[in-house]
Amino acid sequence: MPDWSYRTFFRPLMFKLPPETARDFTLRLFGGLGRSLFGAFVIRTFGHMELSPLLEGKLGGVPIRYPVGLSGSLDMHGYAERGLAQIGFGYAEVGPVTLEDRSACLRIDRDVSRETLIYSDSGASDGVQRIEARLKRSRTKQPRFIRLRSSDDSSPSAIPDELAALAIRLTPYASGWFVELPAFCWQEGEKLPTELLEGIYSRLAAVRSELPILLCLPLELSQAHLEPLLGELKKQPWNGVVIDDAIRTERGFEIGPEGKGHALRLLEQIRPRLSPGLTIVCKAGVNEPQDALDLMEAGADCVQLHAGLVYSGPGLPKRVNEAVLYERMQASSAEQERPESRPSFWRSWGWMCLLGIGMIVGGLLAWLVAITSVLLPYDEEYLGIRGSELRQLYPRLLRFMSHDRITLAGTMVSIGVIYFLLGRYGLRAGLHWARTAAVASCAVGFASFFLYLGYGYFDPLHAMAAVLLFPMFLMSLRSRGDRALVHPPNRKNDRAWLLGQWGQLMMVVLGFAFAIGGLVISGVGITGVFVPTDLDYICMGTDELKGINDRLLPMIAHDRAGFGGALFCDSIAILGTALWGIRQNERWVWWLFLIGGVPGFWGAFSVHLAIGYTDFVHLLPAYFALAVYVAGLILLYPFLMRGRPTAYARDQTDYKREAEGTVRTVR
Repeated sequence: MPDWSYRTFFRPLMFKLPPETARDFTLRLFGGLGRSLFGAFVIRTFGHMELSPLLEGKLGGVPIRYPVGLSGSLDMHGYAERGLAQIGFGYAEVGPVTLEDRSACLRIDRDVSRETLIYSDSGASDGVQRIEARLKRSRTKQPRFIRLRSSDDSSPSAIPDELAALAIRLTPYASGWFVELPAFCWQEGEKLPTELLEGIYSRLAAVRSELPILLCLPLELSQAHLEPLLGELKKQPWNGVVIDDAIRTERGFEIGPEGKGHALRLLEQIRPRLSPGLTIVCKAGVNEPQDALDLMEAGADCVQLHAGLVYSGPGLPKRVNEAVLYERMQASSAEQERPESRPSFWRSWGWMCLLGIGMIVGGLLAWLVAITSVLLPYDEEYLGIRGSELRQLYPRLLRFMSHDRITLAGTMVSIGVIYFLLGRYGLRAGLHWARTAAVASCAVGFASFFLYLGYGYFDPLHAMAAVLLFPMFLMSLRSRGDRALVHPPNRKNDRAWLLGQWGQLMMVVLGFAFAIGGLVISGVGITGVFVPTDLDYICMGTDELKGINDRLLPMIAHDRAGFGGALFCDSIAILGTALWGIRQNERWVWWLFLIGGVPGFWGAFSVHLAIGYTDFVHLLPAYFALAVYVAGLILLYPFLMRGRPTAYARDQTDYKREAEGTVRTVR
């Protein structure tokens, strides 16, 4: 459920259901995808979460890939553990874990206007027995930090032994411990029980000494408790603290954006006085990437997502990671763009541009032939009849063949434009997604040449073009694809972003529509050749065509299969760009959609009008595609076009000026 489907369709639908029902249904569905090979492939393909060494870090000494974690209360039953591990979470919190099962009494409410979740019990848990059984079955290798919580009626003297008993059962599956103290420790007027802290730490360290132990702090921690706590943390070898996310109110325990202010207050007081090596995890108030940046700038090493994932969408961890990555790139001199490090045109990315130009030239030549003679000399030689004779005898048949070839030519020009822009702006910048989209599309396009085997007509010009263009494709493979982004990513869930989700949905739908259309047309081309409306237009049946010339069908089948293959190739490039390349202020992506789409649509509609083939049923898919395309361009315009120019458009003076400027550093 990417954001473009979650925010537009799934979230409104799920929010009509009771919170517990919506949560369990969504997580079970996502978990089922994560556990299957095909589902995992779909998640990775749609998410396209690129790794970067700059995002790697440590939580209490444990290596993690990303500084974003998942709250244990969100997926408390572990339904979606494997699926969620693939969308940008560096670790997962498990729990809270208690001796008894406390899940039955949990009630969840939503306050949609405040983007807040309300829990009746902050300590709801499946109990250690069920959690242990679940972890035994799990095959997820992602780091897990298990949150230990004592029973509400446990005495202070019994709590260390109780937590140790939980740890003994769960230590085979733990990367570290988050320790939650009972509520009485933080009550007004009560002194911090330092002996309890010492006892808990010593007992957990005795269970498995190498596992980090972090202390959970309530979001509304008072100043009276904070001062002695900081003193104790300096005396004892705790590995860090976890700032929780719940605010206790009359309605229950509220988790939402309002927690960010409390967390910032605590961070400002804790970080300067905490030992540099200790880790601070902040669970509160991350509903958009800017929240995470603000918390990390204030001193948090890692953030955890909870309500933000529900309200913003499953793309939030990736968006947070990209925002953090960009800040770290700016702070790292190794990542600054320098003139001498720019890739050579002739060594890598330029070949994709040349491939695009070759496709454009080939498409225009094919268009010229299609609106004039239609048939080339070798076509006439193959048929044994001249095009002028065929036009006199069967004018609609030749116009129909022109219709196939013009639609193919328009698609070729569209592909060429997309390849050129992917090379010029994507491969040149080393963007991983752009290289993946271009390579996948090219691979499909060159493979589609062999569709001629379906009827046996070998097109020499098509073969020559493939031979000339294929080396350019191979040379373009030398381009690097090691960067996730070069331009500031989106940080706010503002109106432009929301419109962008709708626009992205339109372009993804367009890509899938073209893919389905390409497969259907190719399938028809190598099997039945015609659809019923085609035969109605040319006013003859397949047997009559065979009677006229038994070589007509193979030639027409070749044209149809070639157009279907080109359309499918085009769809892969569009889908790759729509799924991975729509990022705020990336103006060239909007122009890619606009300029890349116009030749295809112009060719398709103009030729149908010119030859009088205007059957509504036949053109209905094209009308649908055009409507989706125009809607996508309009909806994406504020997100992609209204902002400062992209990094690609700036010269090296601008890069140097930015590198020398003041750049905020994110821990």
